[in-house]
Amino acid sequence: MLNFINLISTWAIPVILAFIPLYAYVKKVPVYDSFVDGAKDGFSTAISIIPHLVGMMVAISIFRASGALDYMISWVTPWIKSWGVPGEVLPLGLLRPLTGTGSLAFTTDLIRTYGPDSMIGRIASTIQGSTDTTLYVLTVYFGAVGIRNGRYALKVGLFSDVVGFVAAIAICLIVF
Repeated sequence: MLNFINLISTWAIPVILAFIPLYAYVKKVPVYDSFVDGAKDGFSTAISIIPHLVGMMVAISIFRASGALDYMISWVTPWIKSWGVPGEVLPLGLLRPLTGTGSLAFTTDLIRTYGPDSMIGRIASTIQGSTDTTLYVLTVYFGAVGIRNGRYALKVGLFSDVVGFVAAIAICLIVF
């Protein structure tokens, strides 16, 4: 099972990177011109999301500095440990929907403390790759394109984060 997962992870990105230009060539799409046009659009989008990004970073800083994150973690840790899940990964499950940078820093600390081949390191790495920064995506990208009613997207995004968190832990406990 582990060899199969390693094989897929080794070849997935190169296959995708080779397939897209080949498919575009077959469909007679000007690949380089399309890339340049997309880069131009990306630059204007990056400029327009800066105010939303600053607002989100301020909100995350307030959430962490207020102690609300620590309170939530202390409330849930005994419950998750009773299932045999290391409590050290719980803050990552709460941070990941909020901030990519904060969750990456937390993952780095876990790996530095426990090692990359420890169960905690493997679970943290898998969570990092299995979930998304839902609140960041909704705030920045929805704000950039003017979407004001994102309540269904928030519900689906947070539900997906919970599923990704649980699946990452379950898969790591089964595979490793």
